[in-house]
Amino acid sequence: MSVKVHHVVDASPDLPADAPVVVLSGSLGATHAMWDPQVPALAQHLRVVRYDTRGHGASPVPAGPYSIDDLADDLLGLLDHLGVERAHLVGLSLGGMTALRLAARDPERVDRLVVLCTSALLGPAQGWHDRAATVRARGTGAVAEPVVERWFTAAYRRSHPEVFEAARAMVADQPPEGYASCCEAIAAMDLTADLPDITAPTLAVAGADDPATPPEHLERIAASVKDGRLLVVPHAAHLASQEQAEVVNRAVLEHLTAR
Repeated sequence: MSVKVHHVVDASPDLPADAPVVVLSGSLGATHAMWDPQVPALAQHLRVVRYDTRGHGASPVPAGPYSIDDLADDLLGLLDHLGVERAHLVGLSLGGMTALRLAARDPERVDRLVVLCTSALLGPAQGWHDRAATVRARGTGAVAEPVVERWFTAAYRRSHPEVFEAARAMVADQPPEGYASCCEAIAAMDLTADLPDITAPTLAVAGADDPATPPEHLERIAASVKDGRLLVVPHAAHLASQEQAEVVNRAVLEHLTAR
């Protein structure tokens, strides 16, 4: 059963009321605030909807485990709640998995698709179950630092310690049950058979230095969907949208506004 997720909408004051909608779906351990670097650029051209994944931020925390279909149902429910028949989707990591599933399952609701630093199959499953067990036993703070170390390159962490600390605190603040249950969704996920069914024009963005979802994961996505393109962003790890915001924003806008 879907849950009503917490969301915010941003748009430039002079944007037409019928401007296209883009929904931003975030990473495991993040709230909608992870997209702050994208909003000023995207909101000049699109109505920008950001939301907290179930089990995160201000969204409900139902008992787990969750599935990728549960997360896709929540996203579909958000579109229905907003009265949006068809939207662009941009998803990073877990948000990218959610967007891929919805684009394959409900293609009529998805216009264009951007997936960043994500995968159609991210094993081994036992690693995700182990992380879920750790979080349930010791809290999300137990995994926050190693998780966020994978989000940014070492050079970026050294030059932006305040960004690293804010991200670490954000992950540590997530509800353990929500975080662990999303880990279980990733453990059970295999979207490889879904990819050929995705007809939305798709931009797959990889961080060149991403240790969590290396570029080959995005290469497979771009090569397997019906209309895919790959962009590898230099000097970026898993949270490429933060570390190389200008490059990512430009690529996302070009893709979403192309006709």
